[in-house]
Amino acid sequence: MKVLLVEDDQFHASYLQDALAEALPEVTETLHAVDGFEGEAEARAGKIEAVVMDLQMERRNGIEAARSIWAERPQTRILFWSNYSDEAYLRGISRIVPEDSAYGYVLKTASRERLKLALRAVLIEGQIIVDREVHRLQRRTASPRNALDDSEYGVLLDLALGLQDKTIAERRGMSLRTVQNRLLSLYDKLGVGDEDAPAMNKRVRALSRAITTRTLNVEVLETAQRELDHWVQRRG
Repeated sequence: MKVLLVEDDQFHASYLQDALAEALPEVTETLHAVDGFEGEAEARAGKIEAVVMDLQMERRNGIEAARSIWAERPQTRILFWSNYSDEAYLRGISRIVPEDSAYGYVLKTASRERLKLALRAVLIEGQIIVDREVHRLQRRTASPRNALDDSEYGVLLDLALGLQDKTIAERRGMSLRTVQNRLLSLYDKLGVGDEDAPAMNKRVRALSRAITTRTLNVEVLETAQRELDHWVQRRG
């Protein structure tokens, strides 16, 4: 069995290799890629079906790399690991994972034993494993009072990309009134109240709140920009 590690930090890559050797005696070869672009190429060339993927990398983030790998080989088992339990990462992964695919999300702060259990569960047994801290974040964001539904989150992404309401409506297949209602709802859930106006711009304030609460992050916005570029090309 071959396993691909996609990690731009050499210390973390070495740590992963040691953990793999301890947890998965079935592994016959371990490959290492230093960014998402190299990871995609290695996965394609070696027909890799087991990957450990860092999420935050300077060249091509883990979500983008996983999207490409899964597009070509949807049966690939991917364990994501990251320093962060951002809601943005959770939503990003949930949007790209193929149906019935095995994946995991473990934090780099997890114990070595926890990492080894996740490696075996996802890469060998084909289970879905999410770290405890990530589960705690999911429970917080699952509150009806605070959780953005998918349509609200889509509007938030378009807002962050600078789209006006009319264009958001066209892109999302909504009426203008529906977009405006989604905006009011996400303002409320992000804690942007009427007391902020007129001194503050609600759209800007909402983006600020989304970033500080890690509802949005750079990697997810980069992915959203690429999707918008494709939409603009098709529209044109």
